[in-house]
Amino acid sequence: MDAEHRMELDRRAEVISALAHTSRLIVVEELEDGDRSVGELTEAVGSDMSTVSRHLSVLRSAGIVSSSRDGNRIIYHLQTPCITSFFDCVQRVIDETEGCSCGR
Repeated sequence: MDAEHRMELDRRAEVISALAHTSRLIVVEELEDGDRSVGELTEAVGSDMSTVSRHLSVLRSAGIVSSSRDGNRIIYHLQTPCITSFFDCVQRVIDETEGCSCGR
């Protein structure tokens, strides 16, 4: 495998890793319905603001969300809405494996 391809796979792993937390999945689902403030996302996630801010930082670093300022508030946007099609694929995997004995 060449170095360029390896770097591409490493980047994919970073994005997938950024999604690998229930709170971050909640954030992405919330942002799929529209932009939200940190306060709104905190309420949806059910954690304190500093924890949600850390999750947002991970998602922002991975390029999944972006933010803008509206006065005192920071508003978050789903930078890559296509990520939700990945969720559809993950759900299909779950649906297809729940009914099989697949070595379990």
